Amino acid sequence: MKRVGTEPLGIDHFAAYALLVLSGKERPAEADVEKVLTAAGLKGDEGKVAALCAAMKDKDFHAVVEEGLKKMSSMGSAAPAQAAGGAAAAKVEAKKPEPEEEEVDMDMGDLFGGDY
Repeated sequence: MKRVGTEPLGIDHFAAYALLVLSGKERPAEADVEKVLTAAGLKGDEGKVAALCAAMKDKDFHAVVEEGLKKMSSMGSAAPAQAAGGAAAAKVEAKKPEPEEEEVDMDMGDLFGGDY
């Protein structure tokens, strides 16, 4: 997300903006974004809404989303490395014999209230 000063723009603000664009409003105004946020039970930060609308003023929403997706795809993922490490750990654990548990006959007494 873009930053306004030291604060990042909230995902809820961008989501409201995206809903408006996807519903056919090419350049949503601040009031439109605030209205969507209010309808969703959220309180929008006027400064963030204004900053978002100003940042998106001369940009194509779909191009911004596409650019963001490209950035995300270039980040990669740590999941394959974790999966490989997990498989090695599983092999080590599989070699350890598990101790056999003894069966214990427990008398539950009259737990459920009567003879059957």
